[in-house]
Amino acid sequence: MQDEMITLARRVLDACRARNLKIALAESCTGGLVAAALTEIAGSSDVFERGFVTYSNEAKQEMLGVPAALIAAHGAVSPQIAEAMALGALDHSRAQIALSVTGVAGPGGGSARKPVGLVHFGLARAERPTLLVEKRFSGAGGAMLSREEIRRQAALTGLRLLLEAAEPQRYA
Repeated sequence: MQDEMITLARRVLDACRARNLKIALAESCTGGLVAAALTEIAGSSDVFERGFVTYSNEAKQEMLGVPAALIAAHGAVSPQIAEAMALGALDHSRAQIALSVTGVAGPGGGSARKPVGLVHFGLARAERPTLLVEKRFSGAGGAMLSREEIRRQAALTGLRLLLEAAEPQRYA
């Protein structure tokens, strides 16, 4: 795993430890990369409570309680689904912070409305509004990034969001 990702994961774990917070993840396009970064570090089990890799729509429904009608109305790659995934991970865990990631990693599967590189994040924290973030990952001049790079950038963004959530002055 890359040093930048591990360094960021270590900061997330330290910040959560200092505030006695546990994390749950609901990952789709990243396929567990955020969980892998956190669990690469020995002792992460005192912070990382659980992760859901919900790649299919059925998994999102069965494991996180995302309503089928919501997926039908907005598609799996949408802010509405990112929010439902994050809230579902929070509801189906003992964590105080939950992060969701859903997007189009490519190289296929994109459209004009939802291009390759579009990723939605949901950050839920007990008793706070859910933070929704949209990112469009692309290279110089809008060039398409590789699937690997989109997934890596999404995982890094997810870790940064978790760090913000663990630092109370940054996430209100």
